[in-house]
Amino acid sequence: MDIIEDIAEIREIYGEPMERTVKKQLPRLEKHSRAFIALSPFLVIASSDPSGRCDASPKGDAPGFVKVIDDQTLLIPDRLGNNRVDTIGNLLARPGVGLIFFVPGINETLRVNGTASITTDPALLEPLAVNGKVPRSGILITAEEVYFHCGKALIRSDLWNPEKHLPKGQWPALGRIIAEQIGTDPVEGERLTAESYRTRLY
Repeated sequence: MDIIEDIAEIREIYGEPMERTVKKQLPRLEKHSRAFIALSPFLVIASSDPSGRCDASPKGDAPGFVKVIDDQTLLIPDRLGNNRVDTIGNLLARPGVGLIFFVPGINETLRVNGTASITTDPALLEPLAVNGKVPRSGILITAEEVYFHCGKALIRSDLWNPEKHLPKGQWPALGRIIAEQIGTDPVEGERLTAESYRTRLY
């Protein structure tokens, strides 16, 4: 097995990036990236713990749920989840963070890299309430690298094509999967997950 251990070896294979792909990385959120974030109902946030173990977590809500405070700052409301707080715990220890924003139907994605802090400031969080429920905390992102990815990955995957979507019922319910993984009752597992989806979105 050939293992690459040096970036110079990779450069010999791939060559240098095109000037355009280097220049399009920006140090701030300009009008197009701000507009894309306002349209986005979904992102993936990547973080790592002090030992370097990485974690990627989905975040989603109505389009524009991430608030653009200014050209350097974003605020992500932390809605109800599983209370593991993996991402928040990582960011408290190591504030480096990476985000990928998606907009359904658009093949391009937006990457934002930077540093994060955690806030419980009511003045910031109360305007992000949904159904009268204020997020318990928010993730403040200071953007350092802003970059639009081309659409090749989503074009190749045909992600937005409804004809490629898996028909309902061809994948087991999450509650059943978890029950089988941890050795509990699958029927009760399905009930608990369905109830959580109904009553614990916010």
